[in-house]
Amino acid sequence: MKVGVIGCGYWGPNLIRNFLQLPDVTAVACCDMDQAKLARVGRLFPTVELTTHVEDLLQDQRIEAIAVATPVHTHHVLGEMVLRHGKHLMVEKPMATSSKRCLELIELASEVDRLIMVGHTFEYTAAVNKIKEIVASGDLGEILYVSSTRVNLGLFQQDINVVWDLAPHDISIINYVLDKSPLGVNAQGTSHYKKGIEDVATVTLNYDNGMIAFVHVSWLDPNKIRKTTFVGTKKMLVYDDISTQEKIKIYDKGVEAPPYYETFGEFHFAYRYGDIFSPRIEDYEPLKVELQHFVDCIKHSKIPRSDGFSGLKVVSILEAAQRSIKSQGRFMPVVYRGLANHGATHPINGKEMAAVRLG
Repeated sequence: MKVGVIGCGYWGPNLIRNFLQLPDVTAVACCDMDQAKLARVGRLFPTVELTTHVEDLLQDQRIEAIAVATPVHTHHVLGEMVLRHGKHLMVEKPMATSSKRCLELIELASEVDRLIMVGHTFEYTAAVNKIKEIVASGDLGEILYVSSTRVNLGLFQQDINVVWDLAPHDISIINYVLDKSPLGVNAQGTSHYKKGIEDVATVTLNYDNGMIAFVHVSWLDPNKIRKTTFVGTKKMLVYDDISTQEKIKIYDKGVEAPPYYETFGEFHFAYRYGDIFSPRIEDYEPLKVELQHFVDCIKHSKIPRSDGFSGLKVVSILEAAQRSIKSQGRFMPVVYRGLANHGATHPINGKEMAAVRLG
């Protein structure tokens, strides 16, 4: 098939490069209003068709699917145009600026019988899928809490804050690994350089079983850190995406309280310090796997792993976090529009999600 890419900035060239490597993709066309960016793409990929007009991609009957890699405030309008012209849509994270707009795209896709896939690339990494396998096996025991840090110096965004820019990665990872969504969130953030656009923040995700997850994001850290810790009742797991060789380490560590005691003097926690194990991971470029999955879903009429509902869940959580930040950290329930019970705020698991997909 022939595919299109709208946006040749930071992420667009990566999409183009990987699309060109797929055996099922015969041609790629690219659109951007910036002539300099188009010229750079032309130098890197001489076979790619270039245009400054979105209509050229929309009107091209040979193009079956279009990937949108533009600023988030344009995702809804461009996504709507792509779907209305009968193309399958891949849109980068976050899916849109509101859950209402996400739902509008999902409903439109159902009406025109086209797929939506959201660029939650970490769900296609070997490390995250290994973590999901380990958690599902029960090897870690019951998950007590998750702690995630995603910080670096820049890149400052002009239209969204650091939560909408960086936290979608961690939220999608946690949603995917645990196969459940939070009841509500508490979030705090502050703006140091541009009023109204928080550049450092912490989001706390609260779940129905008492489990909790912390997501710390920042554009103002001297070090680039990409680390997530899963603490279970049996073992603990640390995922370091920056590490080149041992991205996952499992610690056979834990704490146990005595089952029975009569006096305070008899009460002692038992701490376990066991081995550290790093599982072998067959690494690959996740974006290539993600795009191949997108193409396969189109060819075989399958629902993408990170479909529109996946993007909708993440945006719903981001909305609640934004409300909490503006309310000085107050608890805010997550409203899952159109997912179950017409916007119920209870956690949605994978089986319930499959039952409520439109179409």
